[in-house]
Amino acid sequence: MNIHFIAIGGSAMHNLAIALYQKGYQITGSDDTIHNPSKSRLEKYGLLPKEFGWFPEKITTDLDGVILGMHAKIDNPELLKAQQLGLKIYSYPEFLYQQSKDKTRVVIGGSHGKTTITAMILHVLKYHNIAVDYMVGGQIEGFDTMVHLTKENEFIVLEGDEYLSSPIDRRPKFHLYKPNIALLSGIAWDHINVFPTFENYVEQFAIFTDSLTNGGIMVYNQEDEILKGVVESSKHPIKKYPYTTPDYFIDNGITYLSTAEGDLPLEIFGKHNLQNLAGAKWVCQHMGVDEDYFYEAIASFKGVDKRLEKIAENDSTVVFKDFAHSPSKVAATTAAVKNQYSDRTLLACLELHTYSSLNTEFLSQYKGALDKADKAVVYYSPHAVAIKQLETVSKEQIAKAFQRDDLLIYTNPEAFKAFLFSQNLQNTALLLMSSGDYGGLDFEEIKKLI
Repeated sequence: MNIHFIAIGGSAMHNLAIALYQKGYQITGSDDTIHNPSKSRLEKYGLLPKEFGWFPEKITTDLDGVILGMHAKIDNPELLKAQQLGLKIYSYPEFLYQQSKDKTRVVIGGSHGKTTITAMILHVLKYHNIAVDYMVGGQIEGFDTMVHLTKENEFIVLEGDEYLSSPIDRRPKFHLYKPNIALLSGIAWDHINVFPTFENYVEQFAIFTDSLTNGGIMVYNQEDEILKGVVESSKHPIKKYPYTTPDYFIDNGITYLSTAEGDLPLEIFGKHNLQNLAGAKWVCQHMGVDEDYFYEAIASFKGVDKRLEKIAENDSTVVFKDFAHSPSKVAATTAAVKNQYSDRTLLACLELHTYSSLNTEFLSQYKGALDKADKAVVYYSPHAVAIKQLETVSKEQIAKAFQRDDLLIYTNPEAFKAFLFSQNLQNTALLLMSSGDYGGLDFEEIKKLI
């Protein structure tokens, strides 16, 4: 097949392009800008566009399909040409479904933890040499690409994002997969620019639950009351398997999972990660991996890039980088690090970077999110607020939202960096939470702080 990607440089898009190329497809693509790691990875496979921009002449009747990325606009010249020619235009989740119609589809969804849970499942399957197709939203140790597609594998494991499928397909991505086996980790309001009310957001998970194939399996976090209500009230003919946080304890900075075979030391930590592990175990069991085999494999799981990633450590200091940005993720990550290093000062830094986090109507959701930190800092860029065409956010609004009198707030990246580099980090756990980079912070420099 001959497939063209509009906005090929996206993290999911370029991985799908590489996966299809490896499957034998003819691949072309365009984008107005492409950054690393996408750029170097596309170049490695000869898929990097010769020049950046949009070129309608690339769109011809020779194409078997066009895959449209979220980065493209609805008036994109290549999209308009494809529509004019009547070509089949796919969003990438729609195309993934087409690739997996004859497979057993395993879809991992939820407001938080879905990348980690998907990675746990793939880690266990790889450990036991069980080959599956997959799509995951983060880089996993031991996996070259985030997307892998074959003709022969029985299962495909998909991270099920609730964000929109494409500029012309406003359905949440996970509505398109029609899973045979699904997992939902929890519901915490996110993507306020698309789902303006909490009720509207919750409704997407109800639709997802009812999208399972008849007789399908739903694994869900019973400790999330909203999610529990959604799944257990569904009249759809599916099998429901709840999970809860397993028994565990922390000893000398190591988390141990209590199992029938004894106490199992883990590389990961935090209540939310233990919940993720419990959900991943259920899914793996439904895929044919016995409990004891799951435990054998999960002991060596170190996590996902940028998800509570340890970037530096010595005898008295540890530094973590985390993707957390939504209120529930910030609260869970902060609590996890404090519980793990209870005898150390926790310095937690949060960058408000996403559309939702910088929205004045949404800010109140952050109440208490940084309470577990001994020192708490919030950084945000007024310039980013302006670019997103949002209402101006003041320091006073930030302070009121978090409801913490000693909260430090920075809007200048150099001032934030100066603060960070002035700190004595002896006997400290430093936690840097953001989906951005604090206005250009070099994380390699951070490693030199300890």
